[in-house]
Amino acid sequence: MFENLTEKLQKVFRDLRGHGKLTPENIEAALREVRLALLEADVNYRVVKDFIATIAERAVGKDVLESLTPGQQVIKIVHQELVEVLGGQTEQLKLDGRQPVVIMLAGLQGSGKTTTAAKLAKMLKSRGRRPYLVPADVYRPAAIDQLSILGESIGVPVHPSETSQNPVVICRNAMIAATEKDLDTLIIDTAGRLHIDQELMEELRQINAQIEPAEILFVADAMTGQDAVTVAEKFKNDLDLTGVVLTKMEGDARGGAALSIKKVTARPIKFVGMGEAMDALEVFHPDRLASRILGMGDVLSLIEKAEAVVDKKKAEKLAKKIQKSEFSLEDFRDQIQQIKKMGSLEQIMGMIPGLNKMKQVQNMPKPDDRELVRTEAIINSMTPVERRNYQILNASRRQRIASGSGTSVQDVNRVIKSYAQMLKMMKKMKGFGGAMMGGRKKRKLPKGLRR
Repeated sequence: MFENLTEKLQKVFRDLRGHGKLTPENIEAALREVRLALLEADVNYRVVKDFIATIAERAVGKDVLESLTPGQQVIKIVHQELVEVLGGQTEQLKLDGRQPVVIMLAGLQGSGKTTTAAKLAKMLKSRGRRPYLVPADVYRPAAIDQLSILGESIGVPVHPSETSQNPVVICRNAMIAATEKDLDTLIIDTAGRLHIDQELMEELRQINAQIEPAEILFVADAMTGQDAVTVAEKFKNDLDLTGVVLTKMEGDARGGAALSIKKVTARPIKFVGMGEAMDALEVFHPDRLASRILGMGDVLSLIEKAEAVVDKKKAEKLAKKIQKSEFSLEDFRDQIQQIKKMGSLEQIMGMIPGLNKMKQVQNMPKPDDRELVRTEAIINSMTPVERRNYQILNASRRQRIASGSGTSVQDVNRVIKSYAQMLKMMKKMKGFGGAMMGGRKKRKLPKGLRR
């Protein structure tokens, strides 16, 4: 999402580092470029104005101008202020107090409330909570059915709502049902509109008054930029919002909503949606996003993603297979599935510090996630015997695999070649590891030196 902004900021910082000594004049020129980059990223002009003013005040101070590395000092200041703009610190859900805890989702139609409700339920379930999904949108066709299907897919109970019922009554009945079923978290999916109107806001106010939710989260589509910020501000004036969920953060929007919404609404971003999958909801960390925007990567999030999807027993089993040179195409496919669970290739690459600065990577085309899908389809079209012994794949077998996977023979050849190269690399690493760790033979000392 922040690719263009990151690229422009990195150029500014490269120029700053090129100066042996900074002056108020070249700092001002650099901040002018930063201002333009932020405005082009659709960041709210008031936020940009305050952001630049704060940095300018700190950057022309004695500590920076007399520093041995003034360029690095300015980058450090920009990072610190960017963290503050994004919210300062990670905000957690309020899950203490009266049980069941009620979390109410609000927002315009199409912002992703229903999907977010299910994602949040799955996340809370993984943390040991007992969530209960409540469909309170009786206006949008199939909204109740959609949440019911999603709830079933993640193993979370859904309140049996009807389109003929009043949304306030639905929420009251859901509270009673949750207490009877010993469920500790209600997640209410409220109705949305194409735009804000009094009827919608009155309904939300009534639900708020009757149910008294611990959290009212505004769900906003990050792709809509400043429109999302404007709508959030209006919702905040009518409802006591406690936080924001930004959806579609994996898209190619400029990122202005994420950089503006906290300052404009005075409400923290608590979660971000990073895709359509049910596990593609992440806790929002301002410091980590600031690092990614400045091209510093995000190792912590990468580790957390890996830990969430990697099965430790399978990983240990795979390590043993690699040591014995038994890494099959089935194992190759399993690793592809693990990578897909972690998010898009571009997201993963963006989390690795310094990777995007490497010339080899900059000259490469953008990673295509469809390549992973094709590779998986090709391996799935093989027989178990073929997956375990790729060397039996003659021309006729490759033609059959290509037809079965909807790809070409060239695609099949490319996958097999990549796999064969991976096997060679593993053998080399194994040999190197053996030489380093245990491959050294003990040399006998001359007789005169033996004890």
